Amino acid sequence: MVTLALALERHTEDRLLVDLIGRGHVIVARSVTAGEVILALRQSAPEVVLVGPARTTLTADLIAACDAHGARLIALAASDQDRRHAAGLGLLDVLDAATDWSEIEELIAHGVAIPLRVGDSRALAGTRPGAVIAVWGPAGAPGRTTLAINIAAEIAAAGHTVALADIDTYSGSVAPALGMLDEAPGFAAACRLAGTDSLTRSELERIAQRYNTPQGSFWVLTGIGRPSRWPELSAERVTRTIDELRRWVDYVVLDTGFSLESDEEISSDLFAPRRNAATLAGLRCADHVVACGLADPVGMARFLRAWVDLAETVTTTRISVVMNRVRRGTVGLDPKGQVVSALRRFGGIESPVLVPHDQQGADAAIVAGRTLRDAAPKSPARTSIHRFVRTEILPAPVAGRRRKESWWRRPAIAS
Repeated sequence: MVTLALALERHTEDRLLVDLIGRGHVIVARSVTAGEVILALRQSAPEVVLVGPARTTLTADLIAACDAHGARLIALAASDQDRRHAAGLGLLDVLDAATDWSEIEELIAHGVAIPLRVGDSRALAGTRPGAVIAVWGPAGAPGRTTLAINIAAEIAAAGHTVALADIDTYSGSVAPALGMLDEAPGFAAACRLAGTDSLTRSELERIAQRYNTPQGSFWVLTGIGRPSRWPELSAERVTRTIDELRRWVDYVVLDTGFSLESDEEISSDLFAPRRNAATLAGLRCADHVVACGLADPVGMARFLRAWVDLAETVTTTRISVVMNRVRRGTVGLDPKGQVVSALRRFGGIESPVLVPHDQQGADAAIVAGRTLRDAAPKSPARTSIHRFVRTEILPAPVAGRRRKESWWRRPAIAS
């Protein structure tokens, strides 16, 4: 059983009431304004607050009050305007107004830690800056974008705030892969603001887009739509933008380009913009580099040739190797053993992560413009990426550590 306060539109409330009451939950307040909900928080202490994201019901004061009283705040949005309003206030738990109660209950039961909200400051809280994860791969479509998207999704699903940035100056693909508009590239806009010392958290929330899902929403800074716009992404601007992203979220995932050539070596103008500056700057800023390649003879040959250049480019010692689309048809019997043996023999690479080929799951995700977690949760490729994120990217849980508060009480199971 859970106690709730409601501030919903009438038809949405009527639709949910039957299931809500039928499952034994208790409604302690039904309001129409944010002020009434705040009063209910003080008097009745509901564990969950469901609101419609209209400006009269969802405010910064309400979010702050829910945080102060330890209440979970969930908004049910009926339009894109509602979602933008919620995102502008920093609220991450936003569901469609037509969502069934069973899905809302699942979100509540999941118990994801409440992320940073209005008025929070990493500097004031004394927390360290967010980690930067750069996903790189050689030429030949090795699956950089797919891997970056799904790494971001799995980190977000673990309860962390995440920003996915497309910094590829050759073929930015994050926006079309997630079904987002990219007429106004978010990362290029952030770089322009960084160049004038105008990039702030509020500006990032304005120009970034939200990938919304019941479990694991994250911010997206889309890439340049036309390759000719690459001069906007200078090394200095990219570095300053990444530094600001560190202060904004827990994890920054970068989808980089493929080329590691240093343009200075082929240009006589030392002050000219560099086509590969964004990729090189992203890799040098990264705390963890994920290098991916295709698990076939051509893909592994390309990967191993570029592997030496990557090692000379990055500054971090945390480098993970991920081989995509592992299948018997391209490398013969025992494909996993063949790939591991080839990487060890020709690249000195130990313990690579192997992602099995799953064309059906990949097709479902790209057609729907969703992550594998949402479009094909039982996909073997998604399972492999999930395991990789939990074991090699996210910090290991501290043994014996208990949650400070437990406002969600599961119903007792009769024996």
